[in-house]
Amino acid sequence: MFSGVSMEKKIICQNRKAVHDYIIEETFEAGLVLDGPEVKSLRDGKANLTDSYARIKKGEAYLYNMHISPYPFAHHVKLDPDRTRKLLLHRKEIKRLTGKTEERGFGMVPLKVYFSKGWVKVELALVKGKRKVDKRQAIKERDMKREMDRARKKGEY
Repeated sequence: MFSGVSMEKKIICQNRKAVHDYIIEETFEAGLVLDGPEVKSLRDGKANLTDSYARIKKGEAYLYNMHISPYPFAHHVKLDPDRTRKLLLHRKEIKRLTGKTEERGFGMVPLKVYFSKGWVKVELALVKGKRKVDKRQAIKERDMKREMDRARKKGEY
C-alpha cells in the first residue's frame, strides 16, 4: 500500500433514479476532465447527476448536464456549472461503446461520481430504458422481498 494515499473510493454523488428508470446492461469507469475550482467543489460534495447522460461525438466521449456548483472562493474563474465535460476512455472502449449505443434503445448514463486515488472518476452504465410495466414489476418484487424479510425477522425473535 502506498503511504499517504487512500485506496478506497469516496463517493461524491449518485444517480439513484437511473437504477429505477433503466435496465443496466454493463458498467465501466471513466476519468473526467475538470478545471481546478470544479475539483474543489466536488471535494465539498457540490455535484448533481440528475438528467445527465453521456454521448460519443467524433470519436470522443462527453458527459452532458452534470451540474457542479461554482466554488465560492474562485473569483478569478467563471465556469458554466452545466457545461459539457470530456470523459477519458481508451480508444477500444470508445469504439465498442459507439457500436453499442448505435443499437436501438441503448444509451449511456452516469451512475456515480467518486474520487479514486485522488482522481475524479465517473461510473457509467450502458442502459436500456424500462417501460412502465417493468418499473411496476420491479417495485412489486422489491415490496415482496421486504415483506418476506420482515416475516423472517419476526419469526426469529
